[in-house]
Amino acid sequence: MRIHLRIWRQPGPDAKGHFENYTVERVSPNMSFLEMLDTLNEDLIRRGQDPVAFDSDCREGICGTCGFVVNGRPHGPDSQTTVCQLHMRRFRDGDTITLEPWRAKAFPVLRDLVVDRSAFDRIIQAGGYTSVNVGGAPDANAIPIPKEVAEQAFDSAQCIGCGACVAACKNASAMLFTSAKVRHLALLPQGQVERTRRVLNMVARMDAEGFGPCSNEGECEAVCPKGITLDNIATLNREWWKAALKP
Repeated sequence: MRIHLRIWRQPGPDAKGHFENYTVERVSPNMSFLEMLDTLNEDLIRRGQDPVAFDSDCREGICGTCGFVVNGRPHGPDSQTTVCQLHMRRFRDGDTITLEPWRAKAFPVLRDLVVDRSAFDRIIQAGGYTSVNVGGAPDANAIPIPKEVAEQAFDSAQCIGCGACVAACKNASAMLFTSAKVRHLALLPQGQVERTRRVLNMVARMDAEGFGPCSNEGECEAVCPKGITLDNIATLNREWWKAALKP
């Protein structure tokens, strides 16, 4: 296949960005999307041009490292899929594909399709942990947890922190990410010690980082590669009010 690309190029955080057009020849439908970008970069390097910068690591959809907007949708057209799991068979010969970085005040562009997502790290540092010493795995597993509760906690824990929810939200809200981390620990006995201050501190940090408010429209849930639901945001709101009103 021949694929035409319209890619956001920005040499640095303080530089002005713009779209540039490229054409990639001999694209196999079996290529992953990132392999196609690798092919483009190899051609650019051969011609003495700067390669397109993009994040990637495991390329298996489990690390949350990769992520950019493909034709207006974070991670591309496939639901519950990261961009590294997207394959070129999803496109047709001669298609033009537009690639741009996550757009959010809290995610400044570092270069091309790479953004600084360290704001997520600081939200986690504000409270996304437990201080309970549970010992080794056998000791932790000795704490009885109902199966339904364990499954709900695992569903929330699947969040990989890729930032697609922020990129899809018109307010650039991080509520889905933050709520998944809060709900995961609030459901488990190990998370009870910091339960009250956790939600207050994480929400405060989220606001301080410049993320917008949640207007409950569901774009975040629609693009989440791990299927994190809006139920987590409802839980976060309840947890916050309980903590805020607690003497």
